[in-house]
Amino acid sequence: MIEELSSLSEGVSCPVTILANASALIWQSMNRLNWAGFYLVNDGELVLGPFQGKVACTRIAFGKGVCGSCVLADSTLVVPDVHSFSGHIACDSASNSEIVVPIHKDGAIYGVLDLDSPEFSRFTEEDRIGLESFVKEIEKYL
Repeated sequence: MIEELSSLSEGVSCPVTILANASALIWQSMNRLNWAGFYLVNDGELVLGPFQGKVACTRIAFGKGVCGSCVLADSTLVVPDVHSFSGHIACDSASNSEIVVPIHKDGAIYGVLDLDSPEFSRFTEEDRIGLESFVKEIEKYL
């Protein structure tokens, strides 16, 4: 996925275009997902960015839900059972597990990559490592 993302992003100056293609690439490459996309920092909160899946929450406060908690922790969060995550925001009641990876630009949090699955414990250590590398590639083009 990283090579394809690089090919799709080379020479593209619009971050929305890069993130739109990145969400589509994840959606077509990874199985057992029900949402794949981005939330971007805007005026002190996360706002919905490009994604694939059902309609989603449009705003998430820092520290709220898995995405907002990822921003405060500034580290990847892998949640095997979102129903046991304190403060989980249920945008889609079918989601049972989640992984969220922070994205940086110029040393600051730019947003997060958020993947949801209807399966419990869907995301592995291998997924975490791979998605963190995928985000590092995205960061090159922001």
